[in-house]
Amino acid sequence: MSSSSSLSSSVARTLPGRRLDSVTAIRVAVWLLVLALIATPLVAVVSLGFGGNHIQEMIDGGIVVATRNSIISAGLSAAFAVLIATGMALLVDRTDLPGRSVLRLILLSPLLVPPFVGAIAWTGLLGPSGMINKYWADHFGGPLWNIYGGDGVVFLLTVHSYPMAYLIIGAALRKVPGDLEQAARASGASPWRALRSVTLPLLRPALLASFTLTAVSNLADFGIPAIVGLPERYVTLSTMVYRFIQSGTVAAPLELVSTIGIGLLVLAALAVFVDRILSRSSWQLDGPVTASQPLPLGRNRFPAAILAWTVGLALTMLPVLALAASALLPAPGVPLTWNNLTLDSVIAAVSAPGTLVGVQNSLALAVGAGVICTVVGLAIGVLTTRTRSRSNAALDLIAMLPQAVPGLVIAVGWLIVGRYTGLFNTRWLILCAYVMAFLAIVVQAVRAPLSSTPTALEEAARSSGASRWRSLYDVSWKMTAPAALTGGVLVALTAVRELTISVLLVAPGTQTLGVSIFSLQQAGDYNAAAALSLIVALVGMAGLGLVASRRARS
Repeated sequence: MSSSSSLSSSVARTLPGRRLDSVTAIRVAVWLLVLALIATPLVAVVSLGFGGNHIQEMIDGGIVVATRNSIISAGLSAAFAVLIATGMALLVDRTDLPGRSVLRLILLSPLLVPPFVGAIAWTGLLGPSGMINKYWADHFGGPLWNIYGGDGVVFLLTVHSYPMAYLIIGAALRKVPGDLEQAARASGASPWRALRSVTLPLLRPALLASFTLTAVSNLADFGIPAIVGLPERYVTLSTMVYRFIQSGTVAAPLELVSTIGIGLLVLAALAVFVDRILSRSSWQLDGPVTASQPLPLGRNRFPAAILAWTVGLALTMLPVLALAASALLPAPGVPLTWNNLTLDSVIAAVSAPGTLVGVQNSLALAVGAGVICTVVGLAIGVLTTRTRSRSNAALDLIAMLPQAVPGLVIAVGWLIVGRYTGLFNTRWLILCAYVMAFLAIVVQAVRAPLSSTPTALEEAARSSGASRWRSLYDVSWKMTAPAALTGGVLVALTAVRELTISVLLVAPGTQTLGVSIFSLQQAGDYNAAAALSLIVALVGMAGLGLVASRRARS
């Protein structure tokens, strides 16, 4: 109650002569909600992590090796992802490659498949008994490549992170005016020389920013290291945190993993700092951005198209085919023949009680997180962009902070908070963690259109006699409601496939779909896990097809 009153008075001081109106009341409510859902778990992690000395215990538990593996796998995968994303952006967005629009959607499809599902799919291809390795062994006397281990972790992290790097690099590439390349070509430079000497230097801040953000994201990924790394004893920080919490081998697991969480928070803060520095040092060009002319590939046009389409289809279709083959076989290692095909694994996986509970929980949590993030994110976006207050910058910073915080830290924070709030071992705990993790998605979606729209409409409404709240509601709120709804849908789609947070917060009766698939995989029921993974992958591909069809109609 004291925090609420102090916050109200501090906000009121920013508006001298005004009493506590509806807008200020909403600001106070939003601040209290943001502090409870975001600041409290992070403070809990830091305070508990500094509360005990567990350095020697973590060293004995293998923290040095896990840290080294995490940094190597995150750094290498981020570097490879940036290289692939840069080549993809230049090829798809800057050349006359045939079928560029459809190819772009295909190459972005790994973004729609949960990383742990992708890991299960690729083990069906390149595992010891995978389809490709079995074929290679039958014809060439040995397996092509065993995906289990550190190299497999790097490969899969790269596959599932290059689409996000492409979105950052592609957006920066579209902001480079074509006039600069044309000026270089008018001075005698070839098209490719102009690209190397003009465009690529302007992309350097975006390349570095995508590397730092991708590396932090990969650093805390749990599904890929758990499925591909642990069978070869390749331990990362994420799998170590899971082991400490689930195994009960340490006396104070929450204190210990909070100490690890502080280290991850420091890395995330460094990444945000580097991203802010790079955004300040990026090129700001005056005037309209003119479209660049596609670079002609000449006689290499069709060979380049064949290579690009082959890689795109291999990354997209081969894992899905591997999941389908595993889902339709009765057991691992059974030859893929017509006589061996069966729907038993699919039926068993879909009808299992754990699966039904997981689907129900995932849908309920995803819808709940989507609705809450839509409302709260819309309120934060409107308040921070359309009103004046000294607290706007702090509110925006706290709301956006979880975007750079690893999911492991979010889960550990809510494990601590849950023990003192009565939320422990309930679905409400997972819902709170989802809202904290994904609120920034809606804030970003709302802030973009509001920041580029002048405030003349609100001023006109105020001059016509509307109150401050009514002008914000009739203009800003309604104008950005479609953007907020789109962000909320994206939150729901992200939450329904989430694993890293859920696997640490799960309790009997609260398992999600991702946890159900992971549990089947860990229990050795690979065919049932493949069947559920296939359904999730097909849903993602259906979403991709819907996007493609809508773009074709527009």
